[in-house]
Amino acid sequence: MKIVILSDTHAKKHNDKLFKLIDNLFKEADMIIHAGDYISPSVVSKLKEHKNFVGVWGNNDKHYIRSILNEKEILSIEGYRIGLYHGHGTSKNTLNTAYDKFVSDKVDIIIFGHTHQPLILTKSKVLMINPGSPSCKRREPWYSYVVLEIENKKIDVHLKFFS
Repeated sequence: MKIVILSDTHAKKHNDKLFKLIDNLFKEADMIIHAGDYISPSVVSKLKEHKNFVGVWGNNDKHYIRSILNEKEILSIEGYRIGLYHGHGTSKNTLNTAYDKFVSDKVDIIIFGHTHQPLILTKSKVLMINPGSPSCKRREPWYSYVVLEIENKKIDVHLKFFS
């Protein structure tokens, strides 16, 4: 299973480059996951064109997006439990907020966003993945997303950077 992971697209107008990237990613992915902050419902619609799209809403997503997506999801893929949450919160840093959201859920992988900073690490035996952003890099030098491949109980995860 090849999964493309996106977050924090923050799309408002002139989404041609983002939609072209999404179309290209559709060609290589079995599934696309988005960890929230789409901003524009048109991005959700574009992603829903892919039969295997899963997403959650982020703190900047308005009522319409919140009405069609959940704040938190847990997926079972190839024997792994994967938690999906944007990462927003008020009490701790984003990594800990995302981790704490799934403490009682016994997940193997947590996918989150919010910081726009790509990250892959383990925390207490849980693989933590933040894809950064493919369209709103903020202070980061590059745009980014993640490709996660799960096959025969093996995990291969790569950050993809572009300018």
